[in-house]
Amino acid sequence: MFLTCMETVTRELVSWMRGHESSVFSISVHASGRYAITTSSDTAQLWDLDTFQRKRKLNILQSVGIQKVFFLPLSNTILSCFKDNSIFAWECDTLVCKYQLPAPPESSSILYKVFAVTRDGRILAAGGKSNHLHLWCLEAKQLFRIIQMPTKVRAIRHLEFLPDSFDAGSNQVLGVLSQDGIMRFVNIQTCKLLFEIGSLDEGISSSAISPHGRYIASILENGSLNIYSVQTLTKEINKPPPPLVKVIEDLPKRKVNSGDLKMKVTSGRVQRPAKSRENKIQASILKQDLTGNFENKENEFSDGLNKKRLQILLKGYGEYPTKYRMFIWRSLLQLPENHTAFSNLIDKGIHVAFLNLQKKYPIKSRKLLRVLQRTLSALAHWSAIFSDTPYLPLLAFPFVKLFQNNQLICFEVVATLLINWCQHWFEYFPNPPINILSMIENVLAFHDKELLQHFINHDITSQLYAWPLLETVFSEVLTREEWLKLFDNVFSNHPSFLLMTVVAYNICSRAPLLNCNLKDDFEFFFHHRNNLDISAVIREVYRLMDTTPADIHPDSMLDVFVALTKGQYPVFNQYPKFIVDYQTQERERIRNDQLDSLRERQVVEDMQAEVDQQRVEDEGWYQTQELLRKAEETRREMLLQEEEKMIQQRQKLAAVKRELKVKEVHLQDAARRRLLQPQQDQREMELRRLDDEIERKVHMRDREIAATAKDLEMRHVELEPQKRLYEKNLSRNQEAIAKEMREDADAYKRKVDLEEHMFHRPIGTDQTQNQKTQKLIEENLAKAEQACLNTDWRIQALHKQRCDDLHRNECYQEVAKLLRKNRKKEMEVLNAVMEGEAKKWEEAEEKDFHLKSEKKAAALSDASRRWFLENETHDALENAQHPYHKVPRCQDEWVASSCLPRTSQLKDISEMESLTQISLNQRKTHWDTMEWDLMERVRNLRQRLATQARNRCQTPHLLAT
Repeated sequence: MFLTCMETVTRELVSWMRGHESSVFSISVHASGRYAITTSSDTAQLWDLDTFQRKRKLNILQSVGIQKVFFLPLSNTILSCFKDNSIFAWECDTLVCKYQLPAPPESSSILYKVFAVTRDGRILAAGGKSNHLHLWCLEAKQLFRIIQMPTKVRAIRHLEFLPDSFDAGSNQVLGVLSQDGIMRFVNIQTCKLLFEIGSLDEGISSSAISPHGRYIASILENGSLNIYSVQTLTKEINKPPPPLVKVIEDLPKRKVNSGDLKMKVTSGRVQRPAKSRENKIQASILKQDLTGNFENKENEFSDGLNKKRLQILLKGYGEYPTKYRMFIWRSLLQLPENHTAFSNLIDKGIHVAFLNLQKKYPIKSRKLLRVLQRTLSALAHWSAIFSDTPYLPLLAFPFVKLFQNNQLICFEVVATLLINWCQHWFEYFPNPPINILSMIENVLAFHDKELLQHFINHDITSQLYAWPLLETVFSEVLTREEWLKLFDNVFSNHPSFLLMTVVAYNICSRAPLLNCNLKDDFEFFFHHRNNLDISAVIREVYRLMDTTPADIHPDSMLDVFVALTKGQYPVFNQYPKFIVDYQTQERERIRNDQLDSLRERQVVEDMQAEVDQQRVEDEGWYQTQELLRKAEETRREMLLQEEEKMIQQRQKLAAVKRELKVKEVHLQDAARRRLLQPQQDQREMELRRLDDEIERKVHMRDREIAATAKDLEMRHVELEPQKRLYEKNLSRNQEAIAKEMREDADAYKRKVDLEEHMFHRPIGTDQTQNQKTQKLIEENLAKAEQACLNTDWRIQALHKQRCDDLHRNECYQEVAKLLRKNRKKEMEVLNAVMEGEAKKWEEAEEKDFHLKSEKKAAALSDASRRWFLENETHDALENAQHPYHKVPRCQDEWVASSCLPRTSQLKDISEMESLTQISLNQRKTHWDTMEWDLMERVRNLRQRLATQARNRCQTPHLLAT
């Protein structure tokens, strides 16, 4: 869903605003016109109307819907009402929740559907599917009244307060549209039914009230539109209230004290929920003035305000309250609010002088630009002088920005300003008002000659130091607050106050002005904001108003304030009419000349357009001929392409025919194959049957081989204990042999000792002479020999151990070689077995192909195989009974047995047994060799000892000799 923003005058689309997913049922605009809130069933969105962009978005739960979200009048508060009867108030700028209204009492609890708020934003009316109305006081945040409608009312469809010009926004009359199509207007204070519109036959579907409460527009259920005048419906609604001030006369015999005065002074107004601060101030002022004289009638306004009292209030506070400033200005300027006359001026549209206003004054806010354009156009339609006034946009802009939401008030304020405070400004048109500037220069010369002389010395005229301030009404040099404060005083005093303000501004700025020497500096100073206290300027203005002599005082040359006439605006002709007429005539002449030139240009353009059209037609004809020629060529190319396509199609047809023939051949071939398929299947079934028979026989053979292998394993298990027993007997025999060797060695040693004893005994008889010496030598020699013997014995023992280790390593290597040879033989056997199996499979295939021719040979082969197996089984049994004495009968038998797996295994076992026997014999031989080697070494040792002994015996004789 999207929203469109349209320009009401030009009816042009201004902007699109997207963001809602469901339909929008409520739009609320802020009092300043800058923000707007759009509400749908699931969300509410806050928009910035200057940029037409979404500022914030209110998201809610799906279970809780939105009833309405809107701005409160004359405040910065957003009120959000939900379907669960919860009502929240939010701050517009920060979107912070200010408060929440409490839940209504259970005795009168209704689901709120429709809402209405008074113009002052103090009272909220809510209704729904009930005849009860709830009135909430938003200041106290509580429900202060429940109104029960007549019994005919069962549901309330619409609520709207009726505005009143005299209730200051606290509306007392509420319009209630019920389900029966009748809209009833009741007074919320007295709960009295005032009048009603609509009927059961012509029910009202929707209704709206004009902003000033004068008319009521209603759309009936039959589609017709009725407009009602409130004044004709009742005379009590717009009746002005009695005056606030009443004269109390003293009694002849009783003295009135101040307490009695307070009790009898009543306003006569309808009761209000609360009193404003301004009423309290007015009451206090009234008590002071009751004993004094009352003001003249010219100072009394129709709304009860008094100009002198406002001036006293202004001098006391320096400015008017912001909340009531616009109301006070409207009272001071006595605006007539001529709606009809203003509408007539607006209906004339945008003046031609301001059609291109945005080019000269580019304003960011399009809304502000439109309001300024309409206001200036209305002024130009009101008086012709304003269409040629170049400074009128500068003069009107601050008021347009201030009253942009009420164009009627804006126009009348500017018009009143032009009539009263711009007197004699247009007498020297189009030049600046020399007479007004002369008044300002005379006043400045009287109060500050030095400053004026400084201006004269630097060639600065009043058109530079006074006219920029007047034509912009100080909006360029003051801030918004300072400007409002200044014009509070301007509108409250004589029209000469504005001229005195120019003099006071220069006097208060004399210090920086005296320091300026260049013209550019002066121009900059009077076109930009300066650091100046506006309160001091205003005080200076009042001083100048009081101290200026009457002969040069501007109030003697300017008329007093004159308000705009009611009904129709006065004629404004305070300008040199002949100049304006001359300019108008000149402008009209220039416009006519421009029109003539435009017409001539139009004729030339028409002729040029005709020539161009003729040229275009000629070019079109040539292009058409060219296109026709190209089309002819294209058609010929298309014919050639069609012929080529026909040839290609014929080729494709021929190819299709060939494909059909090929398919036919394939179909015939497939039919032939389908006929041959059963025969082939029958042959395959026979082959599978033969394969099954072969697999069965092979399985039987494998089972026989497995049984034989198990028998061999059992035989091997039986051989293991026998082998261990044989090894045990062998070890016992070796121990016995070693024992015998030790005994022989001991006997041999005893024999050697005896021989040595016998050999040494004759030598001892020969050596008796030197027995002591020889004994000593022998003992020493014996010790040395014993040490040598011990060392030799140890060396021999180590050498023997090393020899044993070498022999043991050689034995291990021989055993490992035997094992490797054994494994190699096993692999050869396995390969032979696999080759035998492959050969058998080849033979089986050959037998399958030659099954019929080889049946007899197969039977003979089976008989021969059974005989061979029986023989092998008999041989295996004999070998089991005599495991160490059974040898193959012949070499051919071993070769023949290697062709079958069972005989190969038997051969493997016999080879292992023979290798074991060979290893045992080798070990026995090795022990014998070691024994003989040991005996040889002992023999050599004995011989060497004998030789040494002989050498020792010969040594003493040699020594003696």
